[in-house]
Amino acid sequence: MIIDIAPSPALYPYYRKENDTVIVVDIFRASTTMCRMLHNGATAIIPVAEIEEAKRYKNDGYLVGAERHTRKCDFADFGNSPFDYTPERVAGREVVFTTTNGTMAISEGANAQELLIGSFSNIGALSHYCIEHAERIVVLCAGWNNRINLEDMLFGGALLERLSASGKVTIGSDAVRVAQLLWLQAKADPMGFLKNSEHYGRLLANGAEGDAAYCLSSDTLEVVPLYNRTDKKIRVFR
Repeated sequence: MIIDIAPSPALYPYYRKENDTVIVVDIFRASTTMCRMLHNGATAIIPVAEIEEAKRYKNDGYLVGAERHTRKCDFADFGNSPFDYTPERVAGREVVFTTTNGTMAISEGANAQELLIGSFSNIGALSHYCIEHAERIVVLCAGWNNRINLEDMLFGGALLERLSASGKVTIGSDAVRVAQLLWLQAKADPMGFLKNSEHYGRLLANGAEGDAAYCLSSDTLEVVPLYNRTDKKIRVFR
């Protein structure tokens, strides 16, 4: 198994190859939130890149989660906090979802052979899936407005550590080695490591500090979200 990392969506074309399993990661907070809503019973997620498309879905009666620049959009039912999507609100429903970075990254990787959603919360389940099913993995970091961020790269290093336990992993590029070095520094205290990061500061400024701790907690969910290229929806792999 080969693992590679695209540090931002803008760099993804330079890492893309045929037959990739792409893992979209937006630790703070979109990929974590998507895992949470599926765990809490949402039947599918419909990711959309643009606000206007999300508004059209809202007008058609769909539940909509929408966030821009860390804040919930005023027309939406939910924002981008994993705590918004309780079983009482989402179980048995499809949820339309648009965010500043995460859903843009999904759009960028949508034509991959396989696209999964990754977070620390489902890293164990995701690792098992990849060991069983993937030949070449590209972690597609959502970053922030096409710039690199620390938390998504940390996930890449943590996933490498999990996959390496299988004894079958080949590092695909120096981006993976960068992520590995970051994770080795951060793994004892990821929150402490990220206290001075850009996006943690944005969460703090918008009253979402509590989300960060949840987003950095490993192995809290057993879901593996899988994107369907035919109907453009994300569901739990079964």
